[in-house]
Amino acid sequence: MLQSRYGKFVARQLLTAALYGAGLVALRQVSFSHWEVFAGFRLCVLLLVGYRYWPALLVGETTCLIVSAIQSIDRFGIAWAVLFSVPPAGLAMPVVAYCRERLALFDATGRIRIPVLILCAFACSILWASINILSFSVMQLPPDYVWMGMPVYAARLFTGSFAGVLAVAPMVFCIRELRMDGDLTWRRLIHNRLFIESASIMLPALLMLAWVGASAGQDGIKQAARIFMFVPVVMLALRHGWKGAAVGGAAASVAVISTMPSLYDTGTLEAQVFMAFATTTLLLLGDRIAVLSEREALRRQDACMALALAQRNLWLGEMQLRQTSRALEGLQETFRSSYLELLDRVRHVMPPLDERAYRLRAVEAQQQIHRLADSLHPVLWQDGGLAATLRQGTVPRVLNDIGIRYWCTFRNEQNIEIERELQVVIYRSVCDLIVYLCQSRQVRSISMQVRIGGASGTHCALVRIKGARDSDNPMSAQTLHELMSGLSASGLGLEAVRDRVSLFGGVLRERVVGESVHLGLLMTRA
Repeated sequence: MLQSRYGKFVARQLLTAALYGAGLVALRQVSFSHWEVFAGFRLCVLLLVGYRYWPALLVGETTCLIVSAIQSIDRFGIAWAVLFSVPPAGLAMPVVAYCRERLALFDATGRIRIPVLILCAFACSILWASINILSFSVMQLPPDYVWMGMPVYAARLFTGSFAGVLAVAPMVFCIRELRMDGDLTWRRLIHNRLFIESASIMLPALLMLAWVGASAGQDGIKQAARIFMFVPVVMLALRHGWKGAAVGGAAASVAVISTMPSLYDTGTLEAQVFMAFATTTLLLLGDRIAVLSEREALRRQDACMALALAQRNLWLGEMQLRQTSRALEGLQETFRSSYLELLDRVRHVMPPLDERAYRLRAVEAQQQIHRLADSLHPVLWQDGGLAATLRQGTVPRVLNDIGIRYWCTFRNEQNIEIERELQVVIYRSVCDLIVYLCQSRQVRSISMQVRIGGASGTHCALVRIKGARDSDNPMSAQTLHELMSGLSASGLGLEAVRDRVSLFGGVLRERVVGESVHLGLLMTRA
């Protein structure tokens, strides 16, 4: 058993070393001094592979470097071969381990932190450029070689490492997070906005600019085309955060290289430096945009949850009123049967006139209980709905009892069945608005129009209330109390109604025209 596990471990180590070495050799074929794509591959492997495979990575890279050094030792010397064989992955391992363990390169959910990634890439690029410069300084150069100065080579080597990392690493981690979110499937990918905009806008723009830059004869036009490759990257970064900058930066880096007329073209190097700086800036900006977008999404989610909670609480309160109303209806029947039974038992000791008076009092008490139950939750609502309640139910009865003229028209030509919650909000708002008109505007007649309509799956309810004012005959406090009790209204005015209807996306408007007051209530539900 132990030998089997050891054999599997050794096999995995050898496979890791072989695959890593093959990847480095393959990417070196498309890399050069100021665009080292294999540097990005090396950093991604160090960041994603577990520590137990790091020795295999050292073996794989060292083997490749020793083979290359042996092939060129006669041309460049033994000192160069020794320094060239030092694996850059070994130099970067302490930096990568520090970023992973101390700087929290990955957050609690396993997602990359872009500022730490850029810091790690910058530090590793400096180390790799340093070892390359050191090996270059001891190299035996041919007699006819034109020396351009160490600062030029240092800038070229650092730019190559950093640009190569920026062209590969952010893109790899963007793909990794898409896979973590389950978006890396064709069914999900064709609906992904980043993929659609990259394929339909960014790639055609970069292809056109690359064609202009490659075919232009003037250096000014060629450099302008390279600079304008920065624009699609900005667009994607502003719309999709650091993921957009990663995709755009990788594509723009390839597009810049495609316009290179010769291997050591100065204009291409300048464009690479500009693109590396721009990509770094946009990655940091995009990361901040992504954080702000996530916070805004959380705020919207919290607001939606709070709104849903308020709606449920409002409906819960209405259900409690409904239960109370039913309990009062049951109490009315119990009171009637008990009272009649009591009268039957004491009839032989009670004069007929007194018996009649007691029966009238019993009927009056039953009517009061019925009105109280009806004010809490209209009984007619269960049978005739909102239209019958507003035209024949509690509202016209209470207003008629206190001497206020009232009429209501209800139109629902499309026979739309609006939600129960929306009916509750409309009814309670109408009751509060009627109390407001009588309390603050001193109206003596009220007309109301209710219109129900809808289109494209959206239901709309429009309520218009018009009250004619009569300031000469203000309503007494007792009458106002009877009105509020009969309608079970809060009496808190327009602001309370606005707060209630805003929970369901409604708006409330008031307009005073001469001696009349106009109130408009619009409720919309999808």
